[in-house]
Amino acid sequence: MLAREGYWELVVAIAAGIVQGVVEWLPVSSQGNLSLFLTLIGTAPDDALQLALFLQFGTTLSSAVYYRSDIAESLQTVPNWRPRAAFDGDNALPSFIVVACLATGFIGLPLYIVAVDFASELSGGVFIAAIGVLLVATGVAQIVSESVSLADRHEPTLVDAIVIGGLQGLAILPGVSRSGITTSGLIFRSYEAPAAFRLSFLLSIPTGIGAGVLILVTEGGVPGVGLAPAIVALGTSAIVGYVTIGALMRIVEQIPFWLVCFGLGGLAIVGGGGVAVLTA
Repeated sequence: MLAREGYWELVVAIAAGIVQGVVEWLPVSSQGNLSLFLTLIGTAPDDALQLALFLQFGTTLSSAVYYRSDIAESLQTVPNWRPRAAFDGDNALPSFIVVACLATGFIGLPLYIVAVDFASELSGGVFIAAIGVLLVATGVAQIVSESVSLADRHEPTLVDAIVIGGLQGLAILPGVSRSGITTSGLIFRSYEAPAAFRLSFLLSIPTGIGAGVLILVTEGGVPGVGLAPAIVALGTSAIVGYVTIGALMRIVEQIPFWLVCFGLGGLAIVGGGGVAVLTA
């Protein structure tokens, strides 16, 4: 039989997988909210940040399965890819993903080093409050992006790839929503919401793989949990993530995402400040 501690680790793994599977696709930070959840139950802030990055493996799988036809079509165009026609016709989507991922790495890798070092110096309460501030900032960005007039664009360009990839690199910071900042950026670039979400979700696949590999390589394993809870958390996030994508794409134009950011961010600021005072 599992020890009491083993049961608790599995419960935490399932809960973490549910949180990741739901909020990864919303313009609220999955990494920030999962880090917040893990910190509240006693996980060290730097371990919470790294675990949140690792669990992107699970939602990466759900996104890959949901968009399997888009991925298959993109792979079929690879043999015919030419630099001069990189962003023309069927080549546009795979070119967008490759260039955006390069831009993400250029911005995100240095920020990851800074973010982990910074998180390790913070108390749990201050860390939670910092996440709240970034969540509110994400909500502001979402409101501003929704006020921009749209031109109903669908085919990504080189500029789109560089801009959106760079913005995605900022999502390495806990509290900055990868989905929120990339979809907002695409809306600023005159894409309507469904097209913006589709490109954002497809871009999450290589990014999620990269984040998981980064943690495994730099940490030599999954920090803070055993192998069995890690597998349970990944499986849970993949299943919940797949269901969430389908639901979100059906109601994408009806949810006031900025309000969610403000609500969660405000609670995190208040709650984190309270924890900081209590632990001072």
